[in-house]
Amino acid sequence: MNEWPDARSGNARGNSDDGYGRGSSAAQPEGARRMPHVRRPVPQQQPAHDDRYVQPRYGQGGSVPGQGSYDSGYSEGHVYGGGPTGPGGPGGPGGPEGPRRGGGRRPGAAPNWRRRITIGVLSLVVVLLVTSVATYFWADGKVRREVDLSKVIDRPDGGEGTNYLIVGSDSRDGMSADEKKKLHTGSAEGKRTDSMILLHVGDNGNTMVSLPRDSWVTIPSFVGSDSGKKYPSPGKNKLNAAFSMDGPELLVRTVEANTGLHIDHYAEIGFAGFANIVDAVGGVELDIPQDIKDKDSGADFRKGKQTLDGQQALAFVRNRHGYAAGDLERTKNQQKFLAALASQTATPTTLLNPFKLYPVLGAGLDTLIVDKDMSLFDLGSMFWAMKGITSGDGISMNMPVAGDGPQTSLLWDKPKVTQLVNELKNDDTVTVK
Repeated sequence: MNEWPDARSGNARGNSDDGYGRGSSAAQPEGARRMPHVRRPVPQQQPAHDDRYVQPRYGQGGSVPGQGSYDSGYSEGHVYGGGPTGPGGPGGPGGPEGPRRGGGRRPGAAPNWRRRITIGVLSLVVVLLVTSVATYFWADGKVRREVDLSKVIDRPDGGEGTNYLIVGSDSRDGMSADEKKKLHTGSAEGKRTDSMILLHVGDNGNTMVSLPRDSWVTIPSFVGSDSGKKYPSPGKNKLNAAFSMDGPELLVRTVEANTGLHIDHYAEIGFAGFANIVDAVGGVELDIPQDIKDKDSGADFRKGKQTLDGQQALAFVRNRHGYAAGDLERTKNQQKFLAALASQTATPTTLLNPFKLYPVLGAGLDTLIVDKDMSLFDLGSMFWAMKGITSGDGISMNMPVAGDGPQTSLLWDKPKVTQLVNELKNDDTVTVK
């Protein structure tokens, strides 16, 4: 049975003065009242960093009935806590695995310069080593080791130091008709020697001795380099005749027989190779002491300093006309030019520049003919010795001569030659003038 006053059923808020509740004048206690049930929205767990899902905030889009908007205190767009991307988390800013600039070190960390320098130095050493080894085998493969000094018979004993016989031949091998005309070489068959230099490399200084091609000497008996047959002595003749008869082997045999000096190595370069080297270097600066004009060699120079290209250089070292001393003056010019060439080639601008070094090496090695025992180390020693003579570390001279001989030849001064050979054999300082 319903015991509630009639007014209660009509006003749940108790606004009637007749019933119990708020505003009632009856002096009875207020009974329990039912509060309306409000369902608060439950936040859904949504994927992080997705702008399509926004955390609902209390107080926006709906309010609790009877109360104002509710502010949770959270700021929209921020994620708190120590999660994978939160502050202090492993992937968050300030965490141990925080974001790095360019995927490298963490911001503020000092670079490891010692490690970087070590890696750089090691890389440079490896590159230089590989380049040096490759260059060595490339150059070694280009050397033409065609002269067999083992075919030379009755050789004198060796002495102190190393003796090189350096020959400039008039070989025209590989030259076109236009090149022969341009270089004024003519078209003679075979090859002869235009210059011969005896280079001694020792501990007491280096010595460069020019052997005039018109020197009157005895050509000894010899074994043919191609036939293997033994031939009797042809007798007296000019020194360059030995080269024409049987090439480098007989020339070495003749020099050794007339001097008593053992030749350790042989090097020969032809016309084209000589001109190509000069051009590859970029020309050679030379101070020419007098005006020169010679139609046979093509020489046409004014007195003074000038830079000679390959064609001009070849004309200069071949010219012998217009000199009172003839062939002796030419040998001096040859020594002067070769020393200048060596000096200007062995410069940092050439040796440290691969765009100049390789063309120079290629031009020289393509036409350079040496003995079978000549190594690149021996070639380097020969080259640096010639350069040293230019800077005053050594002596440059002609073979001592006593006067004219038969057939416009030159006679050697025998006592001085003997003294010179003894000093070279013993590696003593040369005193012969």
